[in-house]
Amino acid sequence: MPRQTTHVKAADVKPNWHVGNAEGMILGRLATEVATVLMGKHRPNYTPNVAGGDCVIVTNADKIKVTGNKLAAKAIRRWSGYPGGLKVRSYESLMASKPELVVEEAICRMLPRGRLGRRIRRNLRVMTGTQHGHVAQQPAALDFPNARR
Repeated sequence: MPRQTTHVKAADVKPNWHVGNAEGMILGRLATEVATVLMGKHRPNYTPNVAGGDCVIVTNADKIKVTGNKLAAKAIRRWSGYPGGLKVRSYESLMASKPELVVEEAICRMLPRGRLGRRIRRNLRVMTGTQHGHVAQQPAALDFPNARR
């Protein structure tokens, strides 16, 4: 008998909540682990065209590590669409003012582009401290086995 491939529908997926501590983690390695959980690639019934991942809360975003010269060299660029509307901010200035934006952009740029990526992006919460407002969801601790500290 041939086996049939099962495809999960979005209504059949019940997302779980996870909380991960980013203290001492390397930015890129943290981002890949969180993006995998957000997309649902850790589940056995992963379907690429369905937002079947879990919700993730990342705490201590202000205590991540950025290796090498990336703090001074890398920047986040935002363009309004108009001439002269390019805004460039280095990682160094962003880590001083909005460290959660650096972590969020690193994670979200690893998600698919388009409607599905925007849908998955809603399941991510990034906090600077250890406190988060999602205690009622009873999030499980998220372990990052492949990310170095």
